[in-house]
Amino acid sequence: MHVAAWKPDVEGIREVFHATFTTHAYPTHTHDAWTLMLIDTGAVRYELDRHEHGALVNGVTLLPPHVPHDGRSAYPTGFRKRVLYLDGPVLPDQLIGKAVGTPMLVDPLLRRRLHQLHLSLEDPFEASSRLALITERITHDFAGTSAVVHADPTLADRLRQLLDASLPDGMTLNAAAQELQASPTHLVRAFSKRFGLPPHQYLTGRRVDLARRHLVDGRPAAEAAVLAGFHDQSHLTRHFRRVLGTSPGRFVR
Repeated sequence: MHVAAWKPDVEGIREVFHATFTTHAYPTHTHDAWTLMLIDTGAVRYELDRHEHGALVNGVTLLPPHVPHDGRSAYPTGFRKRVLYLDGPVLPDQLIGKAVGTPMLVDPLLRRRLHQLHLSLEDPFEASSRLALITERITHDFAGTSAVVHADPTLADRLRQLLDASLPDGMTLNAAAQELQASPTHLVRAFSKRFGLPPHQYLTGRRVDLARRHLVDGRPAAEAAVLAGFHDQSHLTRHFRRVLGTSPGRFVR
Protein backbone atom coordinates (compact mmCIF):
# COMPACT_ATOMS: atom_id res chain seq x y z
CA MET A 1 0.00 0.00 0.00
CA HIS A 2 1.22 3.51 -0.86
CA VAL A 3 -0.62 6.75 -0.08
CA ALA A 4 0.28 10.41 -0.63
CA ALA A 5 -2.00 13.42 -0.15
CA TRP A 6 -1.39 17.17 -0.27
CA LYS A 7 -3.03 20.49 -1.07
CA PRO A 8 -1.47 22.24 -4.06
CA ASP A 9 -1.41 26.00 -4.48
CA VAL A 10 -3.98 25.79 -7.29
CA GLU A 11 -7.36 27.50 -7.07
CA GLY A 12 -10.21 25.02 -7.38
CA ILE A 13 -8.22 21.95 -6.26
CA ARG A 14 -8.90 21.08 -2.64
CA GLU A 15 -6.69 17.99 -2.41
CA VAL A 16 -4.49 15.68 -4.46
CA PHE A 17 -4.52 12.00 -3.51
CA HIS A 18 -2.30 9.32 -5.04
CA ALA A 19 -2.64 5.75 -3.79
CA THR A 20 -1.85 2.12 -4.56
CA PHE A 21 -4.11 -0.43 -2.88
CA THR A 22 -4.30 -4.20 -3.06
CA THR A 23 -6.77 -5.38 -0.43
CA HIS A 24 -8.25 -2.15 0.91
CA ALA A 25 -11.99 -1.69 0.29
CA TYR A 26 -13.71 1.65 0.84
CA PRO A 27 -16.96 1.50 2.81
CA THR A 28 -19.91 3.53 1.57
CA HIS A 29 -19.16 7.22 2.07
CA THR A 30 -19.61 10.65 0.50
CA HIS A 31 -17.45 13.70 -0.26
CA ASP A 32 -18.46 17.35 -0.30
CA ALA A 33 -16.21 17.85 -3.35
CA TRP A 34 -16.10 16.59 -6.91
CA THR A 35 -13.82 13.53 -7.26
CA LEU A 36 -11.85 13.41 -10.52
CA MET A 37 -9.95 10.13 -10.81
CA LEU A 38 -7.45 8.42 -13.09
CA ILE A 39 -6.75 4.70 -12.80
CA ASP A 40 -3.15 3.95 -13.85
CA THR A 41 -3.11 0.19 -13.23
CA GLY A 42 -5.81 -2.34 -12.43
CA ALA A 43 -9.49 -1.41 -12.14
CA VAL A 44 -11.93 -0.38 -9.42
CA ARG A 45 -15.44 -1.67 -8.86
CA TYR A 46 -17.80 0.58 -6.95
CA GLU A 47 -21.42 1.37 -6.28
CA LEU A 48 -22.58 4.93 -6.87
CA ASP A 49 -26.07 5.77 -5.69
CA ARG A 50 -26.73 1.99 -5.40
CA HIS A 51 -25.71 1.22 -9.01
CA GLU A 52 -22.62 -0.83 -9.92
CA HIS A 53 -19.87 0.83 -11.98
CA GLY A 54 -16.23 0.32 -12.93
CA ALA A 55 -13.29 2.73 -13.10
CA LEU A 56 -10.88 1.63 -15.86
CA VAL A 57 -7.47 2.69 -17.14
CA ASN A 58 -8.85 4.00 -20.43
CA GLY A 59 -11.28 6.46 -18.84
CA VAL A 60 -11.68 9.43 -16.52
CA THR A 61 -14.01 8.92 -13.57
CA LEU A 62 -15.99 11.82 -12.13
CA LEU A 63 -17.88 11.27 -8.88
CA PRO A 64 -20.25 14.08 -7.85
CA PRO A 65 -20.37 15.56 -4.35
CA HIS A 66 -22.76 14.25 -1.68
CA VAL A 67 -23.58 11.01 -3.56
CA PRO A 68 -22.85 7.77 -1.63
CA HIS A 69 -20.28 5.41 -3.13
CA ASP A 70 -17.83 2.68 -2.10
CA GLY A 71 -14.82 1.13 -3.85
CA ARG A 72 -12.68 -2.00 -4.12
CA SER A 73 -10.16 -3.52 -6.49
CA ALA A 74 -11.58 -5.50 -9.38
CA TYR A 75 -8.45 -7.70 -9.49
CA PRO A 76 -6.36 -9.50 -6.83
CA THR A 77 -3.32 -7.48 -7.94
CA GLY A 78 -4.88 -4.20 -6.79
CA PHE A 79 -4.91 -0.80 -8.45
CA ARG A 80 -3.09 2.53 -8.59
CA LYS A 81 -5.05 5.76 -8.81
CA ARG A 82 -4.55 9.53 -8.94
CA VAL A 83 -7.37 11.69 -7.62
CA LEU A 84 -8.16 15.40 -7.56
CA TYR A 85 -10.83 16.68 -5.18
CA LEU A 86 -12.32 19.81 -6.75
CA ASP A 87 -14.21 22.60 -5.02
CA GLY A 88 -17.92 22.62 -5.80
CA PRO A 89 -18.01 25.77 -7.98
CA VAL A 90 -15.39 24.36 -10.37
CA LEU A 91 -18.11 22.32 -12.12
CA PRO A 92 -21.77 23.28 -12.53
CA ASP A 93 -24.37 21.56 -10.32
CA GLN A 94 -26.26 20.58 -13.46
CA LEU A 95 -23.63 17.90 -14.07
CA ILE A 96 -24.40 16.01 -10.85
CA GLY A 97 -27.27 13.98 -12.33
CA LYS A 98 -25.30 13.17 -15.49
CA ALA A 99 -22.25 12.11 -13.46
CA VAL A 100 -24.40 9.81 -11.32
CA GLY A 101 -25.71 8.10 -14.44
CA THR A 102 -22.41 7.97 -16.38
CA PRO A 103 -19.48 8.57 -14.03
CA MET A 104 -16.74 7.42 -16.44
CA LEU A 105 -15.84 9.32 -19.60
CA VAL A 106 -13.83 7.48 -22.27
CA ASP A 107 -12.10 10.51 -23.77
CA PRO A 108 -8.38 10.12 -24.63
CA LEU A 109 -7.78 13.89 -24.86
CA LEU A 110 -9.41 14.49 -21.48
CA ARG A 111 -7.33 11.70 -19.94
CA ARG A 112 -4.12 13.10 -21.40
CA ARG A 113 -4.94 16.59 -20.15
CA LEU A 114 -5.65 15.29 -16.67
CA HIS A 115 -2.35 13.38 -16.64
CA GLN A 116 -0.56 16.59 -17.68
CA LEU A 117 -2.32 18.49 -14.92
CA HIS A 118 -0.97 16.06 -12.31
CA LEU A 119 2.53 16.65 -13.67
CA SER A 120 2.16 20.45 -13.46
CA LEU A 121 0.71 20.88 -9.97
CA GLU A 122 3.77 22.70 -8.63
CA ASP A 123 3.18 25.51 -11.15
CA PRO A 124 -0.10 27.25 -10.13
CA PHE A 125 -0.56 29.18 -13.38
CA GLU A 126 0.01 26.16 -15.61
CA ALA A 127 -2.15 23.92 -13.43
CA SER A 128 -4.98 26.48 -13.41
CA SER A 129 -4.81 26.78 -17.19
CA ARG A 130 -4.97 23.02 -17.61
CA LEU A 131 -7.80 22.71 -15.08
CA ALA A 132 -9.85 25.32 -16.97
CA LEU A 133 -9.60 23.32 -20.20
CA ILE A 134 -10.39 20.07 -18.36
CA THR A 135 -13.55 21.38 -16.69
CA GLU A 136 -14.68 22.88 -20.00
CA ARG A 137 -14.17 19.56 -21.80
CA ILE A 138 -16.00 17.63 -19.06
CA THR A 139 -18.95 20.00 -19.35
CA HIS A 140 -19.06 19.64 -23.14
CA ASP A 141 -18.57 15.85 -22.96
CA PHE A 142 -21.67 15.50 -20.80
CA ALA A 143 -23.61 17.93 -23.00
CA GLY A 144 -22.50 16.18 -26.21
CA THR A 145 -21.25 19.43 -27.74
CA SER A 146 -17.90 20.77 -28.90
CA ALA A 147 -16.02 23.55 -27.14
CA VAL A 148 -16.28 26.96 -28.76
CA VAL A 149 -12.94 28.32 -29.99
CA HIS A 150 -12.78 32.04 -29.30
CA ALA A 151 -10.85 34.48 -31.50
CA ASP A 152 -10.14 37.68 -29.62
CA PRO A 153 -6.74 39.21 -30.49
CA THR A 154 -7.30 42.23 -28.23
CA LEU A 155 -7.93 40.01 -25.21
CA ALA A 156 -4.84 37.89 -25.94
CA ASP A 157 -2.66 40.99 -26.29
CA ARG A 158 -3.94 42.38 -23.00
CA LEU A 159 -3.26 39.09 -21.25
CA ARG A 160 0.30 39.05 -22.60
CA GLN A 161 0.81 42.58 -21.29
CA LEU A 162 -0.46 41.49 -17.86
CA LEU A 163 1.87 38.49 -17.79
CA ASP A 164 4.86 40.59 -18.84
CA ALA A 165 4.09 43.18 -16.15
CA SER A 166 3.73 40.49 -13.47
CA LEU A 167 7.22 39.02 -13.92
CA PRO A 168 8.99 37.48 -12.12
CA ASP A 169 6.30 36.60 -9.56
CA GLY A 170 3.53 36.05 -12.09
CA MET A 171 -0.17 36.05 -11.28
CA THR A 172 -2.97 33.52 -11.02
CA LEU A 173 -5.19 32.72 -13.96
CA ASN A 174 -8.27 33.71 -11.97
CA ALA A 175 -6.73 37.09 -11.11
CA ALA A 176 -6.03 37.68 -14.80
CA ALA A 177 -9.58 36.65 -15.66
CA GLN A 178 -11.01 39.14 -13.17
CA GLU A 179 -8.73 41.90 -14.40
CA LEU A 180 -9.70 41.32 -18.03
CA GLN A 181 -13.35 40.42 -17.30
CA ALA A 182 -13.21 37.11 -19.13
CA SER A 183 -13.48 33.48 -18.12
CA PRO A 184 -10.22 31.57 -17.47
CA THR A 185 -11.02 29.16 -20.30
CA HIS A 186 -11.70 32.05 -22.69
CA LEU A 187 -8.31 33.54 -21.78
CA VAL A 188 -6.43 30.30 -22.42
CA ARG A 189 -8.14 29.67 -25.75
CA ALA A 190 -7.83 33.26 -27.00
CA PHE A 191 -4.13 33.43 -26.07
CA SER A 192 -3.34 30.03 -27.63
CA LYS A 193 -5.11 30.94 -30.87
CA ARG A 194 -3.39 34.32 -31.11
CA PHE A 195 0.19 33.33 -30.18
CA GLY A 196 0.34 29.61 -30.91
CA LEU A 197 1.12 28.51 -27.34
CA PRO A 198 -0.84 28.50 -24.06
CA PRO A 199 -0.26 31.35 -21.60
CA HIS A 200 1.45 29.17 -18.98
CA GLN A 201 4.04 28.07 -21.56
CA TYR A 202 4.63 31.68 -22.55
CA LEU A 203 5.10 32.68 -18.90
CA THR A 204 7.55 29.83 -18.30
CA GLY A 205 9.55 30.85 -21.36
CA ARG A 206 9.79 34.42 -20.11
CA ARG A 207 11.02 33.16 -16.74
CA VAL A 208 13.65 31.00 -18.42
CA ASP A 209 14.81 34.10 -20.31
CA LEU A 210 15.09 36.00 -17.02
CA ALA A 211 17.07 33.18 -15.42
CA ARG A 212 19.33 33.07 -18.47
CA ARG A 213 20.18 36.76 -18.06
CA HIS A 214 20.94 36.32 -14.36
CA LEU A 215 23.20 33.35 -15.14
CA VAL A 216 25.10 35.29 -17.78
CA ASP A 217 25.51 38.13 -15.25
CA GLY A 218 27.33 35.66 -12.99
CA ARG A 219 24.64 34.78 -10.44
CA PRO A 220 24.60 31.18 -9.17
CA ALA A 221 21.82 28.94 -10.47
CA ALA A 222 19.97 28.76 -7.14
CA GLU A 223 19.80 32.55 -6.92
CA ALA A 224 18.90 32.94 -10.60
CA ALA A 225 16.02 30.50 -10.14
CA VAL A 226 14.42 32.50 -7.34
CA LEU A 227 15.00 35.84 -9.07
CA ALA A 228 13.28 34.50 -12.20
CA GLY A 229 10.21 33.29 -10.31
CA PHE A 230 10.95 29.56 -10.05
CA HIS A 231 10.44 27.65 -6.80
CA ASP A 232 14.02 26.48 -6.58
CA GLN A 233 17.00 25.39 -8.67
CA SER A 234 15.52 21.99 -9.59
CA HIS A 235 12.36 23.69 -10.83
CA LEU A 236 14.47 25.99 -13.02
CA THR A 237 16.67 23.14 -14.24
CA ARG A 238 13.72 21.08 -15.45
CA HIS A 239 12.30 23.92 -17.55
CA PHE A 240 15.74 25.17 -18.62
CA ARG A 241 16.58 21.74 -20.05
CA ARG A 242 13.27 21.57 -21.89
CA VAL A 243 13.68 25.02 -23.47
CA LEU A 244 17.45 25.19 -24.07
CA GLY A 245 18.50 21.55 -24.11
CA THR A 246 21.05 21.90 -21.30
CA SER A 247 21.26 22.58 -17.58
CA PRO A 248 21.85 26.07 -16.14
CA GLY A 249 25.34 25.04 -14.99
CA ARG A 250 26.42 23.72 -18.38
CA PHE A 251 24.88 26.75 -20.09
CA VAL A 252 27.13 29.13 -18.15
CA ARG A 253 30.28 27.02 -18.65
